[in-house]
Amino acid sequence: MADTKTATFESIMHDLKARRFMPVYYLMGDESYYIDKISDYIADNVLPPEERDFNQTVMFGSDVTAAQIADAAKRYPMMSEYQVLIVKEAQNIKNTDALEFYIKSPLGSTILVLCHKNGFIDKRKKSLVAAIEKNGVLFESKKLRERDLPVFIEKYLLARSVGIDPKSQQMIADSVGADLSRLTGELDKLVLALPENDRRVTPQVVEEQVGVSKDFNAFELRDAIVNRNVLKANAIVKYFNENPKAGSIYALLPMLFSYFQNLMMAYYCPQRDSQDAVAKWLDLRSPWAAKDYMIGMRNFSGVKVLQIISQIRIADAKSKGLDNPNTPPGELMKELLFFILH
Repeated sequence: MADTKTATFESIMHDLKARRFMPVYYLMGDESYYIDKISDYIADNVLPPEERDFNQTVMFGSDVTAAQIADAAKRYPMMSEYQVLIVKEAQNIKNTDALEFYIKSPLGSTILVLCHKNGFIDKRKKSLVAAIEKNGVLFESKKLRERDLPVFIEKYLLARSVGIDPKSQQMIADSVGADLSRLTGELDKLVLALPENDRRVTPQVVEEQVGVSKDFNAFELRDAIVNRNVLKANAIVKYFNENPKAGSIYALLPMLFSYFQNLMMAYYCPQRDSQDAVAKWLDLRSPWAAKDYMIGMRNFSGVKVLQIISQIRIADAKSKGLDNPNTPPGELMKELLFFILH
């Protein structure tokens, strides 16, 4: 049975596939992907098709009251072991008192799934939270951090017997972003496009299927900056300026800030000459991922890194119109790049 206080997507799915069901699932958070995956699995797998007409109901929080949900949850299944009640847009339920009263003593034959997207349960409703944790599963679906996207991509493809190299992971992550529904859609298209005799995603495949240049992308820009390759970095920024859809300052600045922020932290590693130690210090997924930080510590002094972080913040503010009457984003990026590399 899932631990209600530390429920993860993996633990919930493991229990569902083993048909260990809880009476209540409260699924909430900013990342709709995991909420949809759990609720869809319950809808598609708890009951056989012939039992769903009378024992599976979908409601919307904006259309029903908590009392109506509770009344529906109290019904017994018809010629079935369970009834499934899925409430979408649960964040729109106005008064939850009747629902809380039901959750304190739920029916074992009802599986109640409440989908609360784009937010979290009101922290003031402590008794409701306590009731859910005692008798069900309270799950927080959080947005993935940008740094975690390559790992998510690798695992998603590996589960489909498809390999991918680190550069391709980063190209996809930078191009598609952290919307997991969109990201998995793009990955599914990549999987379908691969030939049966070569199940591996390469930069060439990403360029052809996702529309990201294998030579002019955020991954290559970061590599050029890390290695202080002035010509390559300027060529990529020039390409971005001429092809805004390929890369904009709004996507590049967070990437650069993340790198130099980690690079600053790397200077404080007790064994900063050890790639393994730096990887562990920065909580990176592998020693290989620390390579760019080892190079960065050779090419940038600690003082320069602090100055770069400050300039990135200034560029970010200017890109949003603060103290910047007319400098276009492309020029801001060129100025920042000049400061970083000189």
